[in-house]
Amino acid sequence: MDRRPYPLVVAAKTVRAYVGLGANVGDTVANLRHAVRALAALPDVSLRGVARLYSTTPVGGVEQADFTNSAVALDVPAGPDPATGSLALLAALKLLEQSIGRVARQRWGPREVDLDLLLFGRHQINVERPDQRWLVVPHPQAHERLFVLAPLSDLAPRLRPPGWHETIETARRRQEAIEGRDAVRVIADHDWPLED
Repeated sequence: MDRRPYPLVVAAKTVRAYVGLGANVGDTVANLRHAVRALAALPDVSLRGVARLYSTTPVGGVEQADFTNSAVALDVPAGPDPATGSLALLAALKLLEQSIGRVARQRWGPREVDLDLLLFGRHQINVERPDQRWLVVPHPQAHERLFVLAPLSDLAPRLRPPGWHETIETARRRQEAIEGRDAVRVIADHDWPLED
């Protein structure tokens, strides 16, 4: 017979996820601020860190304005398995993008806000999404994208993502040597205004 006065409560398992934030249309800082607040307000999600704000040169060959980028560390529900948990988080990210006003345009084109799932714990994920596209985590080109590496190195410089042969900080330094220091420029420190 259980003599404890309260029933045993088992906490839901969480995983540390990293989400990249970017915008180059409209008030980019306000859009990213709104995104951070919305991510922190998701059910069962805890905000664990926010990277500095960076101005970054666009990639992909589409002529457009520079991006404002950052990243956040979140503790999120792990789900019954990594594929299900990561797809649930991705669905939430896509809904937040729409709520902030993202308009569908050409691939790698301008965006009001872009929320990318960069890492989901220590898991390598390759799963079909409901829209018949694929979710691959970590993204196959993340280790070559300075707009991803700079904010991530603020949050977890010594982390070696699954499948990588180097830490995030080492990858950032390597890519910065290739692209040049001006490819990413800090525009606000860690205490960039998250409140209106």
